[in-house]
Amino acid sequence: MHKHDLVYLTEDASHDAAIEHINEEAFGPGRHTRAAARIREQGPHDLSLSFICADDGETIASVRMTPVMAGDVPGHLLGPLAVRPSHKNRGIGRELVRIAVEAAKRKGSEAVILVGDPPYYGPLGFEKVAYNALTFPGPVDPGRVLVVPLGGDVHGRLKGTIGWRK
Repeated sequence: MHKHDLVYLTEDASHDAAIEHINEEAFGPGRHTRAAARIREQGPHDLSLSFICADDGETIASVRMTPVMAGDVPGHLLGPLAVRPSHKNRGIGRELVRIAVEAAKRKGSEAVILVGDPPYYGPLGFEKVAYNALTFPGPVDPGRVLVVPLGGDVHGRLKGTIGWRK
């Protein structure tokens, strides 16, 4: 049996092509039309809070974090999170989320927000945002808008528009 040498690293520009391939493989050509993608188009993600997982030198998973204002909460939008099919169901995605949330917390982020599957993200500390509390730049299922609150009264302040911030 092949021993896997998994290493988690901060993303850098050398990972771009592999990450693009992983995201294309995971989400297909429609990935650029999603509401969260509209936010990511507004400005760059934060490289210091974005991570990859490599197996024997090959990039096999990634997570990115984009700085956002969500109502009056300065936070980060998590995603995309993607793992190569050959490495799914090994806890790699969960570990990338854990690393990214902890890094955001250390950097002073008040919330980590995403649009995702509650059964997957709930055990990772994500909670549902109040129904239709945040307005995205495109259609989004309000039941899939989740947050890890890291600051005070985050749920009460997550009201209004969500968009990229410097």
